Amino acid sequence: MDDTDQALIAELRRDGRASLSELAGRLGLARATVRARMERLQAAGEIAGFTVVTRGDVASAPVRALMMIAIEGRGAEKTMARLSGLPAVLAVHSTNGRWDLIAEIGTASLPDLDDVMFRVREIDGVVTSETNLLLSTRRAAPRKIA
Repeated sequence: MDDTDQALIAELRRDGRASLSELAGRLGLARATVRARMERLQAAGEIAGFTVVTRGDVASAPVRALMMIAIEGRGAEKTMARLSGLPAVLAVHSTNGRWDLIAEIGTASLPDLDDVMFRVREIDGVVTSETNLLLSTRRAAPRKIA
């Protein structure tokens, strides 16, 4: 996958219902190019399908982590796009303080998580990172608004 493929996947993660024309406009590509790239990514198994993901679906990725990332310079948008293009990255958040970005990661195993962490650290502009495993999750009960 090249940078354009990763940008396309990032756009699909943001809006999986976007039309080919919308995607082409956002990426500065011809509609036919976007269609061809999507078909190639599907054939290669990089795009496994288009679906709704619910909280219950995360069971297929039981190893969950938050990766805090520091980047150099002004490459936040490009770095966020590259991160969003990684299949194991569920969400990317910009933040303040010591870390510039936080990536939510979900994988099937610890070796898979290690591979994702290695790939993130290879992205141009990533200076340092810190990763924390999510051991359990407790959700707050729904609250009534008065």
